[in-house]
Amino acid sequence: MGRAFVYVILGGGVAAGYAALEFTRRGVFHGELCIISDEPVPPYERPALSKGYLLPEAPARLPSFHTCVGASEERLTQKWYKEHGIELVLGTHIKSADVKRKTLLTAAGETISYKILIIATGARSLKLEEFGVTGSNAENVCYLRDLADADRLVNVMQSCAGGNAVVIGGGYVGMECAASLVINKINVTMVFPEAHCMARLFTPKIASYYEDYFNSKGVKFIKGTIMSYFDMDSNGKVTAVNLRDGSWLPVDMVVVGIGIRPNTSLFEGQLTLERGGIKVNGLMQTSNSSVYAIGDVAAFPVKLFGETRRLEHVDSARKSARHVVAAIMEPNKTDDFDYLPFFYSRVFTLCWQFYGDNAGEVVHFGDYSGSTIGAYWISKGHLVGSFLEGGSKEDFEAIAKATRLKLAIDDLTELERQGLGFALAVSKNPVRSPPGNVSAPSLILERPLYAWHATAGVIVAASVAAFGYWYGRRRRRW
Repeated sequence: MGRAFVYVILGGGVAAGYAALEFTRRGVFHGELCIISDEPVPPYERPALSKGYLLPEAPARLPSFHTCVGASEERLTQKWYKEHGIELVLGTHIKSADVKRKTLLTAAGETISYKILIIATGARSLKLEEFGVTGSNAENVCYLRDLADADRLVNVMQSCAGGNAVVIGGGYVGMECAASLVINKINVTMVFPEAHCMARLFTPKIASYYEDYFNSKGVKFIKGTIMSYFDMDSNGKVTAVNLRDGSWLPVDMVVVGIGIRPNTSLFEGQLTLERGGIKVNGLMQTSNSSVYAIGDVAAFPVKLFGETRRLEHVDSARKSARHVVAAIMEPNKTDDFDYLPFFYSRVFTLCWQFYGDNAGEVVHFGDYSGSTIGAYWISKGHLVGSFLEGGSKEDFEAIAKATRLKLAIDDLTELERQGLGFALAVSKNPVRSPPGNVSAPSLILERPLYAWHATAGVIVAASVAAFGYWYGRRRRRW
């Protein structure tokens, strides 16, 4: 027994939903496309799980955050897939894949064949056991990667109101879950081995800003150490977290966010792997011409930096999904993927965005005791990365544009003085410096040229920020 399709998307995460929408826009015929997912529901916006899904009041629930509402597109419910002739094979685990024969074998023994396969398998949470610590199966130890994890986390939170939680890990999941736990009136201590939170992205100064804010909300930080083992009661419930530095923390619940690993096992030995993921070209095509990969699992060439990267963020998943469908349906009209790396997060009333690369020298700007802060990264004399907290839509668009231009920078002191005003001025009057040519004529930062732009930028930012905050609070609750 088996089924055959022209296009098969393997994976039911964000990337699968955005690819499905793009297929319908480009004229896929009924019955040609199939989505296979381990999860029992159609693709949804995964960021909701660590934000709106965990709210104690009016929490986000399906179908409200099915893709593609995260980009203000259509909401793709099960009914939508049926109306567009897209086969959903849900709650189905793929046991093996054969890219030469173009077949997938389900755990139930069914064979699904394809002409074109899009791998959108994403990644899985790293477990404590992979670091020699047992206890992941305890009823009050939670991870957060999919809907089932989120349901479990909500149930445990609701049973621990007023109790103590330890969050293991200081990255995305750790920071966002810590904020949600506090909102649910749970006492939170974060434990991680790095010197500060979000160590892969934040500078110590930026991290200090967020740690101070979290402290003001009651979150405690224990940095520079890791957990050694759990104390368990007779029912197998964790009662304390013991740390390598010899201290221990009494707990009612534990949230673990120690990283992810791409789901590549089905294709090891069949496709070329790089940077922990599946290597693709600018059309998201793997080493097998009939197989493509997108989202967290794909290692693709980032044109702006001239190297291959694997990016773990929803924006990359959404945009690589749209691009791969264009490359498949209209290969002669599709250029290589030209993506500006983008990361963002929202916790409490805070909202930050980062574009580009955090390499080279850092120039911080803004009032680090206030509500708007930022930073630029300068590598080999060129602007390669920008970070902003508390900006308006115009502000975020400005730092993105300035980063993509990869402008040459001569004077770091002047760049610091102008701060956000520099990006706002560039977005209105862009001066392009040839990418990759560090010997090209530099953008000279002179006070007469940009001073009024900086002032105007502050005025514009202040007026727009109020509306942007109000609007964002309304439409981004999830």
